[in-house]
Amino acid sequence: MGTRKANPIIILHGGAGVPGGGDTSRQSYRDAIRDVTKQSYDQLLSAGARQAVLHAVRLLENVPIFNAGTGSKLQNDGIARMTAAIMDSEETCLSGVINIRNVQHPIDVADTLHYEESKVLAGDEATAYARSKGFEYHDPMTELRRREYIKKLNQELGTVGAVALDHRGIIAAATSTGGLGHEIPGRVSDSATVAGNYVTKKAGVSCTGIGEHIVNHAAAARVAVRVEDGMSLKEAVTITIKEANDRQYS
Repeated sequence: MGTRKANPIIILHGGAGVPGGGDTSRQSYRDAIRDVTKQSYDQLLSAGARQAVLHAVRLLENVPIFNAGTGSKLQNDGIARMTAAIMDSEETCLSGVINIRNVQHPIDVADTLHYEESKVLAGDEATAYARSKGFEYHDPMTELRRREYIKKLNQELGTVGAVALDHRGIIAAATSTGGLGHEIPGRVSDSATVAGNYVTKKAGVSCTGIGEHIVNHAAAARVAVRVEDGMSLKEAVTITIKEANDRQYS
């Protein structure tokens, strides 16, 4: 999404892939994304890009059919550990949390870290930081995720993200995820790294897919830097995806 002067715009995603393993239809995802987009666009007009993506991801973290916030997938030990990040083109500084537990809105904790010297926290320390800032205990597990965990099923859709451009030309991107599901406890995804969530003065990217592949290809940063260097967004995305597909991943 480029920064050339244009009407404000916000784009949301609810994860790559197709529904599978659960009881939720594709239409349910579309309806939820549509409703949140409408609400977040109003926020974009009144408060700007950063507040708009925060608002969008916060709302999606409350929708249990997505794999973020309430409704996050469970790792191999049956615990939900969540990851989120936010970045904007005004200060180009990513802040995030990795494997945080028992908070309602990981994206809000990530945003709070923007104002700290240490910008990304992980694990128990991220959770302790959230408590110190007044974020109350919240159990993100849902009955659907519990059943999926017991049956070792996975919904492919789920990670949420938003990218927005406001009337000032500011771009912001935010991403939130519960991870793969059934992964090794403590596994680090791409979402709170510049491979999965990245912004320059000319582009913003929120990734979804297989985190290890996204990290290995530095996908978000690669796309954004190519746009910064003068390539069109469409060409930058197309080339980056082709390069990733051509690589061999274990």
